[in-house]
This record gives sequence, structure tokens and C-alpha cells, in this order.
Amino acid sequence: MSAMIRERESATTAALDASGLVHCYEGSNALCGVDLRLEAGSVLGLIGRNGAGKSTLIRAMLGLIEPLSGSAFVLGEPALKLSDAVKARIAYVPQQPEALAWLTATQMFDYLSRFYPRWDRGFVLRTLDRWQIPANRVLAKLSPGERQRVDLIRALASQPELLVLDEPAAALDPVARRDLLREVALRAGEAGATVLFSTHIVSDLERVASDIAFLHQGRLLLHCPTDDTKERYARLWLPANESASAPDVALSRHGHPDGSVSLVVERDAGGRWPKAAELPGARIDALGLEDLFVEIAE
Repeated sequence: MSAMIRERESATTAALDASGLVHCYEGSNALCGVDLRLEAGSVLGLIGRNGAGKSTLIRAMLGLIEPLSGSAFVLGEPALKLSDAVKARIAYVPQQPEALAWLTATQMFDYLSRFYPRWDRGFVLRTLDRWQIPANRVLAKLSPGERQRVDLIRALASQPELLVLDEPAAALDPVARRDLLREVALRAGEAGATVLFSTHIVSDLERVASDIAFLHQGRLLLHCPTDDTKERYARLWLPANESASAPDVALSRHGHPDGSVSLVVERDAGGRWPKAAELPGARIDALGLEDLFVEIAE
């Protein structure tokens, strides 16, 4: 497929579309051929342990770094060649905000409002007051939690079509984190915004994400609607005398001292578990989202 055809199809069906992304840092693989497509209007939670490659994937998908191989499109344009018009439709909050730290929050908002035609000044004022942020203090002197909240206000005030948040709640207390997630859900629901946010806090996904993608050691292990995970994935336990019959394809595999094995398995296209689930002594255990995360990440 030519780049022109791919760009045209991406423009009509996906807000973000990455294919075959590979990247390394000092000889260590950060991304190993990741494909990820984010449909317009969806809220995707990207989950994985610290160091799984979530930030690298986000930066590569947005064109903030050039991957060793692979391609990415943002709102129909090549990520590495985004026009100013598309950039104005995107809001990105990095894990550790550092830009414009010499300005106060008020000065930063006044400056940035000139670049976004849909800037919501009323939202800025209301949220600064609600979150009790000292708007006239230099950003560099705010606490990490306050600084992250300021950057979140900045992103939401632009009323983006695509909102990308990298660990947005990392420096927030539980009350502030819930407030943030409620705001994200409102923006996505009312304005039809597309949202991608990374996290290692499973409860955040369950509150707002319509879809989930699991990144582990630079590889995308699963990508499906959040509500499907309980029906689609389970733990298969096999006793020691049947462990040799464990299926080769599994999201994770753990051996136990008694010789038994447990695996995270997926239903096939017909809704059936692997045939090993029918062996004598085999057992299928349902997995909640947090259990699934722990099983795969260990």
C-alpha cells in the first residue's frame, strides 16, 4: 500500500495509526514492531509496568521522536510531518511537564491561548480555582502535583480533538486523580474527543477507558474493548502430569514448585478455550482486569 493511500485511509478512520514501530535506547529494545490503531472517538488506556515502553510509544506515535523503523499517522498526517493546523487539534501532556517553567500559570495560559482557536478561558479560571492552584506563582516553584494539574488544564482548555496523556495521574492524590478522570470522561463524551492515556493504575482504566492496550517489554500483547477482557482472557491451570500439554501460544506462563503450570490464554474466534482446558484436572479461572495485569506483567 502506498504512503498516499495509507494516509487517506488513516485520515477517514483513525485518530492515531502506528505500524511496525521499532526503537532502541543504548542497545536495549524499547519498541519491538508495535502496531496500534486508535479509532476516532474512543478512549484508549495504554497499560504496562514502568519501563514497558509506554512513553516511547506515545512519543513515536506523535512524531516527537523518529523510530528506527515503522510509521505513524496522526489525524491523517504523517507523524513526523504534522502541519500547524493538525498540531492545533492535539493536546499532549508528558509524564514530567518542564516547558515554560519560568512563567507563572497565568502568563503561560495567556501565551498559549494565542495558538488555539478554541481556547476555553472560562474553563481555565474555573479549574484553577477549583484545584486551588496559585496562578501567579512561577511554575518551577509549584509542587509536582500542582505542576501536573496546570499542564492538564492547559491540555483540556485547548478543547483538542485528540488528547494524549502520559501517566497523567502519577503525581496526583486519589481525589485529584478521580477529578481528572471525570474531566477526561466528560470531554470525551460531550465533545467526542479521542483520548489516549497511559497508566499503571488499573482502576483508572476501569473508570474511563473504552478500550485497553497492554504493552510489555516493548511488545503489544493485547488490544481490545475493556469490557471484553473478562470474557476473552482467563487463567488456565494444568496439573503437573498435564503440564507438557500446555498450549504454546499464551500471554504468560508460570511454572510452580509442584510441577503445575498456569497460563493466561485467549478464546479463539469461535469463543472456545484451548483444548488443554478439557484435560483431566485442568481448570479455567476468570480474571479481573487487575489480575490480568499482574499475571502478564510478572
